[in-house]
Amino acid sequence: MAFENPTREEIKGILQASNTIAVVGLSDKPDRVSYMVSEALQKKGYRIIPVNPAAENILGEKSYASLKDIPEPVDIVNVFRRPEHTPPIAEEAVAIGAKTLWLQLGIANDETARIASEGGLQVIMDRCIKVEDSILLPHGKQTT
Repeated sequence: MAFENPTREEIKGILQASNTIAVVGLSDKPDRVSYMVSEALQKKGYRIIPVNPAAENILGEKSYASLKDIPEPVDIVNVFRRPEHTPPIAEEAVAIGAKTLWLQLGIANDETARIASEGGLQVIMDRCIKVEDSILLPHGKQTT
């Protein structure tokens, strides 16, 4: 069965219902896309939890070595890693009870989608969460 992303309306609902985003592969370098995207989402009111074993703090938040180390619930796992590195991330996202696995623009992996879907997660691939949020929720997360 071919993978299909949720509809725009479904993605809008996911974003509105989400507060905490764990960002796997979040760089501590301000010129990297992962940093810029996460910083923009943080400014929109999302709680960003960095997942980067090589950094202690990013964007003013404690960074964790893996998803399993995060001591609080996560709504969205946003992934900035090459496609071949994403299946174990999907397994961890399922293990921590995340609601959505979001692979950033340019990242797609059918095995990853299968693991996450079978684990009960919504899956979005090859889409930029910042772009989707800006289009679907231009005035922030408040419901109108």
